[in-house]
Amino acid sequence: MAKTIRYASGQSSLGPFVAATSDRGLAMLEFGDRNEAMMQALQGRFPDTEIVEDPAALGDTLARAADLIDHPQDGRDLALDLQGSTFELRVWNALREIPAGTTTSYGEIAARLGVPREAREVAEACAANSVAIAVPCHRVVKKDGSISGYRWGVARKRALLASERKTGTNNPEKTG
Repeated sequence: MAKTIRYASGQSSLGPFVAATSDRGLAMLEFGDRNEAMMQALQGRFPDTEIVEDPAALGDTLARAADLIDHPQDGRDLALDLQGSTFELRVWNALREIPAGTTTSYGEIAARLGVPREAREVAEACAANSVAIAVPCHRVVKKDGSISGYRWGVARKRALLASERKTGTNNPEKTG
């Protein structure tokens, strides 16, 4: 039986987004409008899957996603359906362990994974992440602490980090 992915578009304080779910959990949360490139990426991540637009079924998911964007610290208990290589999954799981309000570097993540010379590969795994906020690649910065690129725009990354710092849930200093 073919797997089904349901998706819908939503609005957040950081702009439009698209969320998609499988029977296992949130499979995609990306900033932007639904477009052909996003749909191709979704189909590529879930080959042999029926992709169905279903805003009625995703009403609660859209509300939770919009709330998660404003409160990124609340995403730890979210059921996810992450699809990637073994290395990408290791990186994404490590990202989920970074406390809200803190940052770390690509090199520090690589060292935690036991591959200290693979900071570039960690950066590539961050770029391949299709579940924004819940897999908090926005908490990864350059070695010198400066903000580097973000798949959904550096302005969004700055806004997310500032929001997390304002909540006071953790010390905003770099982890290490």
